[in-house]
Amino acid sequence: MTQEIVKSALSKVMYPGFTKDIVTFGFVKDIAIDGNDVSFTVDITSSAPEVAQQIKDEAIAELQRAGANNVTVNIKAPVMPKESSSRGKNIAPQVKNFLMVSSGKGGVGKSTTSVNIAIALAQQGKKVGLLDADIYGPNIPRMLGVSDIKPEVNGNKVLPIKAYGIEMMSMGSLMEEGQSLIWRGAMIMKAIEQFLRDILWSELDVLVIDMPPGTGDAQLTLAQSVPVTAGLTVTTPQGVSLDDSRRSLDMFKKLNIPIAGIVENMSGFIAPDTGVEYDIFGKGTSEPMAKEFDTKVIAEIPIEPSIRTGGDEGKPITFVAPTSESAKRYMSAAESIWATIEEINANGGVDNQAVQPTTPPGVSACSSAGASSAQSSAGGCGCS
Repeated sequence: MTQEIVKSALSKVMYPGFTKDIVTFGFVKDIAIDGNDVSFTVDITSSAPEVAQQIKDEAIAELQRAGANNVTVNIKAPVMPKESSSRGKNIAPQVKNFLMVSSGKGGVGKSTTSVNIAIALAQQGKKVGLLDADIYGPNIPRMLGVSDIKPEVNGNKVLPIKAYGIEMMSMGSLMEEGQSLIWRGAMIMKAIEQFLRDILWSELDVLVIDMPPGTGDAQLTLAQSVPVTAGLTVTTPQGVSLDDSRRSLDMFKKLNIPIAGIVENMSGFIAPDTGVEYDIFGKGTSEPMAKEFDTKVIAEIPIEPSIRTGGDEGKPITFVAPTSESAKRYMSAAESIWATIEEINANGGVDNQAVQPTTPPGVSACSSAGASSAQSSAGGCGCS
């Protein structure tokens, strides 16, 4: 036996739920060969015991076919995700944690961030769902390469679409391509609730929710429907984006949503021919804002052509180019987000009781007659 034979055999072992093998992912470590006896370590990202067992069984089978006698497989796996300790109203109780991805304005790369963070969390062993709650601009089906796939219906529930190891649902998957939605706020609010209640989400460790830009009906409805574990704000280095991002962070504060951090997109440009990074739009300008809101910048994502082409072609960079600089930064951001979620749950979780509507039936939550003085001072619209 040789290293080449061992790696060739193990390259036939696909990581469960993905179309890439454990060698390509870089999970195989410490190969030791003694004659025809082989031992090695597989450093996997999943805490699920069935994933470890499948990899072990397939690896032994492939190596024995290649001529190995005794095969020792050491599986290194992360600790099982902790249960959420959140309280309050939850219309999707099979989901342990909710991550709201928000921005004060459009065009800052919020959907791209949501896709790559979701995939990065899945690659780190979490059971992940991705809800495209950007009703007017549902781009995630294209970014995941499933824009031509319609979801299956099971009774009166809809099955999420699976891609790149995650579950996904979007208004773009339910309507005809190019069709516009001209909906009032009440219809948006109802759609958000149905996405949470009527989609057959699995027992998810985390549901990543790509919100519409701004701080309106969709954000408030989500916070009132489920206890949002953490919020992530996406911005760009320009001052006009930072102004709006402050509103997004202020919204998290008013809705009692812990802040997981800030992702600064378009933070520098990596030239594809030289790999040199240039700060054409500025870089690091989010740091003062992070300190202002007692949070941190968890990733500075550069302008990299493969991010744009990956989004257009349905090939997210975190999956198709895991060794790229941007993919590494998304992976690091996902690790930071999960550490924050675990800390939040260890400290008692979150509770959305304080943001439940208090206006009487038939009265607009945003009317001065229906909102209490406490609601008015907190921003109105039915949450105290």
